[in-house]
Amino acid sequence: MTAAVLKVSALPDAPEGTEGNVRYTAVAGDLTSPQGETRVTVGNGPDLALSESPRQDGVTPGSRITVPATLGNNGNRTADGALLHLFASRGLTFAQRPANCEYRDEERGTEALCVLDGPIAPGQSFALSSPLKVGTNALYERYDYSVEPYSDEALEAARAGRTYTRGTGAELKPQPAQARPTVAAGTPVPDLDPQDNNRAVIIHASNTADLKLIGSRTEGAVGDTVRADVTVRNRGPAWIASLGAGEPAATVDVRIPSGTTVTAKPEACYARTKNGEWLEEQLGAPRYYCTTPIYLNERATHAFSFDLRVDREGTFRSRAAINNDQYEPPIRSFDPNLANNSAALVVKGLAPNGSPSS
Repeated sequence: MTAAVLKVSALPDAPEGTEGNVRYTAVAGDLTSPQGETRVTVGNGPDLALSESPRQDGVTPGSRITVPATLGNNGNRTADGALLHLFASRGLTFAQRPANCEYRDEERGTEALCVLDGPIAPGQSFALSSPLKVGTNALYERYDYSVEPYSDEALEAARAGRTYTRGTGAELKPQPAQARPTVAAGTPVPDLDPQDNNRAVIIHASNTADLKLIGSRTEGAVGDTVRADVTVRNRGPAWIASLGAGEPAATVDVRIPSGTTVTAKPEACYARTKNGEWLEEQLGAPRYYCTTPIYLNERATHAFSFDLRVDREGTFRSRAAINNDQYEPPIRSFDPNLANNSAALVVKGLAPNGSPSS
């Protein structure tokens, strides 16, 4: 929570680029805070800014929501139009596709670039409202929106050589909220303070995703190498994504059957001791922590394949289990069936001639 806001204004004749330090302390009763210091530079140009939209929890799959925000110019020069960058994650779709926006659909969601024509004067602000559809596959979603002064070069840089498709709906026209006299626009200049140009909203839907862990059974003669798979399956209906923290969608604790030795492992699996401590040597460990990508689409599977050398005869069993208490997303909070989040690995060691031992 912000306790105080200091407003600093430059003198009318201060040259552009002038720098200085603002030093400050706070006093409350007998307590005095350490001195703070902020470097301030006199700028000259537009300063587009977006307000933060509040997090939304408990939204209903299949419903429509809006993400309200305000676009303003806090600078001292007019911005000659604005370029909006939008991103709606996979469980969200744009309810409208205005003709002054262009769209690119990808696996993780939809990107949009919107051109707002017309000058935005210092002190002027506009209300923006993004209507979104919440999909039946929605769970932990994210909506990103950012702005920069418009120029042809900025639009080409945002496209980055990728193909976008123009919308066909009525144009997006922000509604003026307030204004003060316009300063004449000139050659496009960079935004003075880009720190308030980028915003993101977490949208949490009331939904479930049933993860299921699948083990494997294999056999081989002593000395042979066999393949053992551990597979994470998302049975939906929601997709799972850690779009805030960027953590794996699921982490699997894989215990290796005794009587075998790991000779090759997946890249995303990391060796551990029996007690779960880190091991430098990555092959031959008794246990591994394996991580999926940061998202698992609805109905997706992700397999971890180990090469195991059969060291002796017999039948050897171990367990693999999903970590239901990981940081984000917290699987226990949305998975309706935790009983299928573990599975067995079974390796049968045969006599060297390929026959079961007597």
